[in-house]
Amino acid sequence: MEQEFDLDLFGTTSGPPAQPPGPRRVSPSAPLAVRMRPATLDEVLGQDHLLGPGAPLRRLVEGAAPASILLYGPPGTGKTTLATLVSSAIGRRFVALSALSAGVKEVRGVIDDARRRLTHSGESTVLFIDEVHRFSRTQQDALLGAVEDRIVLLVAATTENPFFSVVSPLLSRSIVLQLHPLGDEDVRALVRRAVADERGLAGAATLEAEAEDHIVRLAGGDARRALTALEAAADSAIATRDGAIDLATVEATLDKAAVRYDRSGDQHYDVMSAFIKSIRGSDVDAALHYLARMIEAGEDPRFIARRLIVHATEDVGMADPTALPAAVAAAQAVQLIGMPEGRLALAQVTVHLATAPKSNAVITAIDSALADVRAGAAGTVPPHLRDGHYAGAKELGNATGYRYPHDAPEGVLRQQYPPDALRGRDYYNPTQRGAERPLADRVPKLRRLVRGD
Repeated sequence: MEQEFDLDLFGTTSGPPAQPPGPRRVSPSAPLAVRMRPATLDEVLGQDHLLGPGAPLRRLVEGAAPASILLYGPPGTGKTTLATLVSSAIGRRFVALSALSAGVKEVRGVIDDARRRLTHSGESTVLFIDEVHRFSRTQQDALLGAVEDRIVLLVAATTENPFFSVVSPLLSRSIVLQLHPLGDEDVRALVRRAVADERGLAGAATLEAEAEDHIVRLAGGDARRALTALEAAADSAIATRDGAIDLATVEATLDKAAVRYDRSGDQHYDVMSAFIKSIRGSDVDAALHYLARMIEAGEDPRFIARRLIVHATEDVGMADPTALPAAVAAAQAVQLIGMPEGRLALAQVTVHLATAPKSNAVITAIDSALADVRAGAAGTVPPHLRDGHYAGAKELGNATGYRYPHDAPEGVLRQQYPPDALRGRDYYNPTQRGAERPLADRVPKLRRLVRGD
């Protein structure tokens, strides 16, 4: 589906406007998220890394030499807004296609029209394609010639990593710019702006602090979600409460109760502590409850994933050697797919760790070794273990007398490995639980063979 915007909304076709364009004409009945769409760079929140002095996107919007760009980021971070600002700044006709409904025919139709306009009147076209990752390879290939010859300036948006979802030739002809989820303070500033701004609620409603906090948490860095929630609550408050939006109004409107959870306060630490202790105690149901509380409250899923990785080594360890790779995989999954789908990986590894046999032998071993080192119990490396790969090493006695374990029938032989001061010192003591049980028998046998006891 093709959508051509009125040029008056975005600038003229004769060249870059002398000043940034003013607010776009938007129907008063349009959704709040549409009415509050930034009209200038100064109104864009949360993307300072792209909009700072000299940054690629600012240079484009301010009329520098145009280049096709791929905007990559989660929903509600301003991809469509930035596309229209680029078009407005460089004074080009703006055509939008949705990859959900457009096919090769529609793409070629826009390109043919853009070529005619460029040839006959010199008019240039910005082609905005939303969700470009949904285009097939054939559809993406149809863009290559027009992008290469600058018949169109492509501005494409995607919520998926373009290095996996966009064909290489198109990537090489574009600048990839990653947008970040809005921070809490950015969302808060946006909500407050919408309450006061003439384009928004124009002061017809007031927002109480608890209600504002709840909307910020629910937004999860998504500006559109925050404004949609605010609009729904404001409609209800104006109709029933003289425009006062309190926490109960937001909860009732969104059918979603506020989770009492302060990501920078006691609840942050208390809930995480309860989560880890529930896993350590093998109460899978309690662990899932605390995980759900953190997810619902908007806790950073990467923080949860990091704690699961620590727990996998600290409290499961060698009792289940698959626990650590499972936790790392969950962290990678969260990084790749984001939320809400990332909750599945977090839940899976939570179940894995909570139901796994437990052992703290690894953390006990390394902490005991560290305690000795810090106490000065180090000593020199035995000569036969020292590096012998340099001239003069043998003259110093280094690497002389080293015995190669693979030459022994069992792959293990008698040989001193620790410094003299630490001979006979045991750090790792396996438990009888899970996959560590065989090690409880094997480790003492290895020590006898190596030490000659």
